[in-house]
Amino acid sequence: MTDAEPVRDVGLVLRAPAGPLRTPIAFAAAIASGLLYWLAFPGVDAWPLAFVAWVPLVVALHGQPPKRAALLGLASGCTMNVAGFIWLQEMLKTFSGFPAPICFLFLLIVCTYQGGRIALLGWLHGRAASRGWPPNAVFAAAFVASELLFPLLFPWYYAATVHQVPVLTQVADLGGPILVGLVLVAANLALAELVLARLDRRSLRPVPLVVGGIALGLSCLYGALRIRAVDAATRNAPQATVGIVQADMGLMEKRSQYAEGLRRHLTMSETLRSQGADFVVWSETSAMRPVRDEMYAQELRGVGHSIGLPAIFGAVILKSVPDERDYVMFNSAVASDRSGAVGGRYDKEYLLMFGEYLPFGDTFPILHKWSPNSGHFTPGTALDPLPLIVSGATHNVTMLICYEDVLPGFTRKAVLKGDPELLVNMTNDAWFGDTAEPWEHLALAQLRAVEHRRYLVRGTNSGVSAVVDPVGRVVAHSGTFRQETVLAPIHWMRSRTVYELVDDWLWFAVSAVVIVCAFKRRQTPLKA
Repeated sequence: MTDAEPVRDVGLVLRAPAGPLRTPIAFAAAIASGLLYWLAFPGVDAWPLAFVAWVPLVVALHGQPPKRAALLGLASGCTMNVAGFIWLQEMLKTFSGFPAPICFLFLLIVCTYQGGRIALLGWLHGRAASRGWPPNAVFAAAFVASELLFPLLFPWYYAATVHQVPVLTQVADLGGPILVGLVLVAANLALAELVLARLDRRSLRPVPLVVGGIALGLSCLYGALRIRAVDAATRNAPQATVGIVQADMGLMEKRSQYAEGLRRHLTMSETLRSQGADFVVWSETSAMRPVRDEMYAQELRGVGHSIGLPAIFGAVILKSVPDERDYVMFNSAVASDRSGAVGGRYDKEYLLMFGEYLPFGDTFPILHKWSPNSGHFTPGTALDPLPLIVSGATHNVTMLICYEDVLPGFTRKAVLKGDPELLVNMTNDAWFGDTAEPWEHLALAQLRAVEHRRYLVRGTNSGVSAVVDPVGRVVAHSGTFRQETVLAPIHWMRSRTVYELVDDWLWFAVSAVVIVCAFKRRQTPLKA
């Protein structure tokens, strides 16, 4: 038998492993992964796809060199971002003032940048796997690093794909959204092993299957036990009834028709009071007429008094400054008691690009002339809770304005500072139109309730207003772009979770390990 002849055994040709997918097929698989990710995500909500969305990308990355792995990740990331963030087109058009083609170009730039999160995953995987480290462990660790370290303009987490399945989200009180996503990744890696074993013409490796099964099983068991325990604690906690006002004021209407906005809010609050609400929550900047910083408590007292209930509402507060700006604006939340007396204020810290500030606008003031609709707000600097007096008792409330409720690290800091009994978010998502965005925003916010085992109340201008319980279930919600009220019970609750105490330190450690693996060759590389 010559070396050129194939090795034969009982008439069967034993062929070498197939190796990496050819470039066109690999990129097709990466794009398919991006589409599956988008379909699983809130908005489309085909959540069972969360267990398979990563499989095509895992297969595409198998055996690829680092540069190609990064490009495959970028292709997948761009696909999921363009599909998932298409609503940015209308927002950019509204607030930048630029023509539609320029806005679409900005959309592509933003989505390409955000797709860099998956490119980072691909690059880390390609580097570390090529240096002999176990590919599945590397993929899981690279997933952690990409979710933790890559800075996003519009944050999201894979964990949101299962927001409708509380039993799968309960581990968020141990490790935040990354742990929820990691369990899903383990299940994807198990299924990818079935595909790779067939492509490589080899027997199945048991480790990915065992790890995926155990991770999913333990997560579901923990979820079932925690739901039972948290529900029991909730039943024993003091109760109140919250009313949420969704006035559905148009973007320009809010600014030009202050009287109409106030009338709607007061009329709907009166309805909620007659229905038994103990306190009400309005939306972001619901008291739109700006008030002066040194007089805001006196000027807003009339609004609180007219409500006739303890209330939390949004305001725009001006502060004079001794420079060419003359004043700065704050996007604020204030709490008032039944008499209207204002007891506290929170100024939003994380501002929305274009809607609330113009990138580099302070450095290059001429940009404000080019983009006249962009906001001029200034970020706040304190995380103090709002004291809310309901039925004679004072309750600390941690405020989250707009997309601050999708930031787990920021929310954790606010909760540790304020030790609240309730989380309240006020939002105005009207600038994104009647798209998937309001539903995506709610789904991402739901995990904050699980991470901190408190109720989350969301008061929005145009939807989705909602009440989320401490296990992440949406117990009441509105629709979108209609005037509507929401009335639901909440419970005043305090707790300390593992995630509050340990933060993301484990994930920083995992990220550090995979980065080291990307540069350090394994002494005994794995056999093919």
